[in-house]
Amino acid sequence: MAGTPQYIRNLNENLIMDALITQGTMSRADISRQTGLSKPTVSSAVEHLIDRNLVRETGRADNAQGRKATLIRFNETAYYVCGIDLGATRIRIALSDLNGEILAYRTYPMVVQAANDLKEATMLELLRSHMNALLDENHLNWNQIQCIGFGIPGVVLPETGRISRIVDPLVGLEQAFSLESLSGAFPCEVILENDVNLAALGEYIVGAATGYPLFLFFSIGTGTGAGIMVNGKLLRGLSGLTGEIAEMLMEDGRRLEEVLSADGLMQLAKRHLYAHAELMEAADSGADVNVDADDLRRNLTPEKLFEAARSGEVEALEILKHYSQLIASALRQISVVLAPDLIVLGGGVGGNGDVLLPLLRQIISEQFPVQPQLICSKLGEQAVVTGAVQVAVQQTMLNLQQETME
Repeated sequence: MAGTPQYIRNLNENLIMDALITQGTMSRADISRQTGLSKPTVSSAVEHLIDRNLVRETGRADNAQGRKATLIRFNETAYYVCGIDLGATRIRIALSDLNGEILAYRTYPMVVQAANDLKEATMLELLRSHMNALLDENHLNWNQIQCIGFGIPGVVLPETGRISRIVDPLVGLEQAFSLESLSGAFPCEVILENDVNLAALGEYIVGAATGYPLFLFFSIGTGTGAGIMVNGKLLRGLSGLTGEIAEMLMEDGRRLEEVLSADGLMQLAKRHLYAHAELMEAADSGADVNVDADDLRRNLTPEKLFEAARSGEVEALEILKHYSQLIASALRQISVVLAPDLIVLGGGVGGNGDVLLPLLRQIISEQFPVQPQLICSKLGEQAVVTGAVQVAVQQTMLNLQQETME
């Protein structure tokens, strides 16, 4: 087919699409100048793209002289895509146009209490119901959805789309969240990717890491993980295991995830508070003191701990200083190997940058032989769905280009 008139026309249409996406609204004459194509060629290709609903006319240009030129723009609402973050505690869903602009965003609790033999069917039905509700709310149907990008807190095997490991709260849902199961549950193309990789991609394209040639997204929450990007490309490594820093060992032999995850932080805080309470009881024996270490340990959450630190609570600050030393220990090892330009902290725990960043930056300046810039996620809880939307948009645009080449 190469070199045939049809093939050349398809190349021209893709060239025009790229110009419109990059430059925005243009006249046919603008397109001709931008692409180097003749005006008749541009006019013919534009008419075909209008027939396919991929571009549209938007009115007249504000010419100073002569007949007003008709303006053309890429039709970002020709189709839509979705991004879904299958988190340990939350399901986050975003609806996007083909420019990657998020038009609707919803969050739901992750329900994993179903019996093991019902988990797969129940979870897939739940996801379908959430998607159906989102489409109904936005007056869309499945024919308008081209692709869904899914982010999962686990290792996705590149060859098969199966999940080799997953964060503890979702153990038992590996098959339900496999590429095969998700593809069978939705009537459109499905992409499955590690959630932290998607967060890194989201930060690179529209977030805090735009333009950085080498950066690391370090997620700390229910689990821990890293997404590494070099010149706009994700590093994947053997079996997709690049960035599985959860398996790093700390000095005491514990896995990094056991130490830095939300549970690890709570265990550290409770040990500290229990020891402090015992000291107070010993110092004030016989006095009327109101110290209940068990109550402190039962009611503490990461959110309460960070709020206490923000209000200047000394014990909370001491706990988070200790915790920051543990984070810094991991970052130091990563930094001397990768020497990244930038490290972006994210996740439910790591996203508390107002508390953690000053502590970590001081440690980096004093102790690190390689000192990357350290910032907090710009996208916050939407980092994963933003990355999922971006991969879905990229795949959809690739498909649309390939359709013209067939």
